[in-house]
Amino acid sequence: MAIALVVLTSFSYATQLPIWSALVGEDSVAVKRVWMMGVSCTKAMLVILFFMHLKWEANWKWVVTIPASMMSLLLVLALVPDIGRRMNYASHERLTYAAEPEPKAAGESEAADDGAEHPTGH
Repeated sequence: MAIALVVLTSFSYATQLPIWSALVGEDSVAVKRVWMMGVSCTKAMLVILFFMHLKWEANWKWVVTIPASMMSLLLVLALVPDIGRRMNYASHERLTYAAEPEPKAAGESEAADDGAEHPTGH
């Protein structure tokens, strides 16, 4: 099993070698990332099945795994749009006092900032 992991790791490493461009025909970063994600997922599955001994477990593991996976997927699908659009409906006060750094003027250094102009006045 360790040999399979080494071989799969070499498949990921191969994306950085000149032979990759000769075999695939293009040097697209997206194609490399998809390839490496597929290899990584395969390696993770091998580790889970063999080194964590889940291949030989009873079928009860699915009773625990499937509902937990469905709940995590539901939470991701429910919360990602909220997080992505959180500033679309922010109040004026929140936008005013948001923790974002102010742009520095040309030539101004971090040491010159004495903190006297804090937006909350404290």
